Amino acid sequence: MSERLNLRVLIKADGRYGFDRKRVREAVRSLLLEREIKGDVVLSILVVGERKIKELNKKYLGKDEVTDVLSFSQMNPPSYKTTARQRELMLGDVVVCYSVAKKQAVKMNKLLDEEIEFLVLHGVLHLLGVHHD
Repeated sequence: MSERLNLRVLIKADGRYGFDRKRVREAVRSLLLEREIKGDVVLSILVVGERKIKELNKKYLGKDEVTDVLSFSQMNPPSYKTTARQRELMLGDVVVCYSVAKKQAVKMNKLLDEEIEFLVLHGVLHLLGVHHD
C-alpha cells in the first residue's frame, strides 16, 4: 500500500445544483489525511433532490422521509486496510439532498457551500465507522 493518499472524488450532480466542488474535494482530502487514510481511495458523491433522497432512504433504511445526507459503504464489513492485490479502496457513496442543505444553511446562517461540505464530511465519517445515535 502506498504511504500517501491518492484520492479520486467522483461528484455527480444536476447542473442546477450549484456548489463549490473543489472545496468539497479539498475538505474530503483533509479529513482522510487527518484520519491517516493512505493509498488509492475512491469516493462517490451524489447531490440529489428531495424525491431521490427520500426514495433511497426508504429503499435502504426503511424510512419514508427526506433527509439531508445518506452514506453507503462499498465494503462489508468496512475495512480500510488494503492488500497488495487491491489497487483501489472504494470507500463508498455519500448522497446529499441539495434543497435540504440549502434550507439548513439559511436556518443556520451559513453559506450553502459550508453546509454541503459539512454534510459530505458527515457522510464520510460514517463511511469511516464514526456513528451517532
